[in-house]
Amino acid sequence: MDLSKIRSLLFIIFFGATTIGFIYLLKPFFYPIFWAAVMASIFYPVYKKINSRLKHNNTSSLLTIGLVLVVIIIPVILMSSLILKESFNIYDSLANNQGPIVSTVKNIIGWIKNNSITDRFNIDEQQVTAKLTEVAKTITDFIFTAAKNLTQNSLTFLVMFIIMIYTLFFFFKDGENILKRLAHISPLGNKHEIIMYKKFTSTARAALKGTLIVGAIQGFLGALLFYATGIEGALIWGIIMMMFSVVPGFGSYIVWLPAAIIMFVGGNMWQGIVIVAVGALLISTIDNFIRPILIGKDTQMHPLLILFSTLGGLLFFGISGFIIGPIITAFLTSLWEMYEQYYQDELAHD
Repeated sequence: MDLSKIRSLLFIIFFGATTIGFIYLLKPFFYPIFWAAVMASIFYPVYKKINSRLKHNNTSSLLTIGLVLVVIIIPVILMSSLILKESFNIYDSLANNQGPIVSTVKNIIGWIKNNSITDRFNIDEQQVTAKLTEVAKTITDFIFTAAKNLTQNSLTFLVMFIIMIYTLFFFFKDGENILKRLAHISPLGNKHEIIMYKKFTSTARAALKGTLIVGAIQGFLGALLFYATGIEGALIWGIIMMMFSVVPGFGSYIVWLPAAIIMFVGGNMWQGIVIVAVGALLISTIDNFIRPILIGKDTQMHPLLILFSTLGGLLFFGISGFIIGPIITAFLTSLWEMYEQYYQDELAHD
């Protein structure tokens, strides 16, 4: 047997085993590394502009990280603390069978019972009130538990946060060299590697700008609307609106439309009219104006692919899935494009 082939085979086996072992070592730090890569890809042009003036990589990287903290991370932390406080108040009122949500449900049941059309259904007031209250309690319980788990595991969160910032520092400072090194040893070729990198950055940028920012704006407007019309837990409902806005195929109307109907049923006519008007004319249409400006030409993915990749990502990876899912799909479409280019002569004769 050829000795050179044995050596090549042993090298491939050893190289593969070592690579798998290294990936296994990095597995606990996947999310900090991933989010550092996403932040680096989005803010790298800012880093380049700062570094072109300062001519000092370390200082430029630190200043860019400071900008990331101010623009994204600190507002998210402050919002999380407000959500925790608000969800606790709602959960406590529901647990004691008190508060505006419970009284609103009872008013609706009373309206149904006193209505000549709906009275024939013989609705059990206590049972329906208990069920609707249970639904609202489940929603707030989910948010409250998620926020509570985050605070209880504060040490783990702090460690992962420090790892992300530390990784982000070197991604800014040495990211270009890292990518060149990976491109040099990658078998795909420079042309295809550039395509893959652009797909990663454009999809991550589109997901953050076109989905998260638009969703945050809709959630913020929804929270203001609910607060102005006297709905308890306006912040929580604003967060729920944002969640529905993030998922393609859904929208904030899933929250504000039932709220408007409840207002009409409860006799709060002007509140219902305001919710419908603001919800339909502003909240649900604002993404048609903001999304094209934010996304631009960042991604050209089919809406159906965006829907399933986002939903699948959220199911498999949690909150990070709204970016991971579309990125995986974008890589797949890139590989299909490479396949089409490589076999274009054969495909032309089919």
